[in-house]
Amino acid sequence: MSHSAEEIRGAVRDRYARAAEDADCGCDPSCCGGASTTTSGMSQSVGYSLEQLSMVPEGSNLGLGCGNPTAIASLEEGETVLDLGSGAGLDCFLAAHQVGSSGTVIGVDMTPKMVEKARANAAAGSYRNVEFRLGEIEALPVADASVDVIISNCVLNLSTNRARVLAEARRVLKPGGRIVISDMVSNRDVPEVVRGSLDAVAGCLPTPRERYLDELRSAGFEDVRISGETPYPTDYILGDGGVRSFIEQHPEGREELEAFAGSIYGAHIEGRKGHSAQ
Repeated sequence: MSHSAEEIRGAVRDRYARAAEDADCGCDPSCCGGASTTTSGMSQSVGYSLEQLSMVPEGSNLGLGCGNPTAIASLEEGETVLDLGSGAGLDCFLAAHQVGSSGTVIGVDMTPKMVEKARANAAAGSYRNVEFRLGEIEALPVADASVDVIISNCVLNLSTNRARVLAEARRVLKPGGRIVISDMVSNRDVPEVVRGSLDAVAGCLPTPRERYLDELRSAGFEDVRISGETPYPTDYILGDGGVRSFIEQHPEGREELEAFAGSIYGAHIEGRKGHSAQ
């Protein structure tokens, strides 16, 4: 079963609005019907340290990521950083510590409740170099050639038009600017039962590695590569209600679904806008 772009966009917005309302129920598999996993434990499993998690305001980590883009972005003092799909602000706040008071961090999210929550977190933590803007990553509310580094964490796979997102990313980057994405990849096709679950689609299904890299190259990015991967916890996929129901009715499909879940990795994907690009 296929879903329209509008259906997927609505499901994504609803899912993350619910996550914003309940800081303990983002993509935590226990909230999706799977095994219990703490938000902190989920975040540590995909690359965050306890020290990093202790640096940010309470409520900014919703356990929604599949990697830690700030860990490899090599952010420098004074840079302008843009986070695509900034959620409650976790990666923005970590980036803010790295770019310092002379730098700027901008978070863009399409969910009003997330933006509201992120702004409250920024105020609670007295972050004066971070701002959050309501908008869609397919039409960024950001000026041309104004950003040094773009980061994103398990968000681009949610877009129904990733080519447009990447074109927008290239537009707002300065010449020589770089993009560092954490997102889900796999070398296996998504099983039909998972693809047919709107909630699973809204939860960020993986993209084949080479397709992801080819899309960045097609968008005009240079030096495109995967710099690292971390296995993604299998509870998320196997805990989806539709998947569990399918397994109960078709136990012969369990092996395929478990193999698919075990094939998913959170990848760090990097690229650069050419110095001569406009």
